[in-house]
Amino acid sequence: MADDPKENPLGELRDLFRQVTRPVLDSFDHRLSDQVDKRVDERLTQTLETALADRLAVIERAVADLDRAVKALAAKLDED
Repeated sequence: MADDPKENPLGELRDLFRQVTRPVLDSFDHRLSDQVDKRVDERLTQTLETALADRLAVIERAVADLDRAVKALAAKLDED
């Protein structure tokens, strides 16, 4: 029989190799996945912070414009 490990030493070696390397590969995969997740989170945070800062700047300029317009209208009302 070809499925018998004693008759198929290559298959036995392959299985042994898989058993030995599986923990190393799993550990490597886990560490690599953690690094990728960390970098994605960092970039997402930076992108989000930049987008929020840009939006906030626009809002601050709009509030400043409104404040100036209200002060100008108040000054006109005081003159009348």
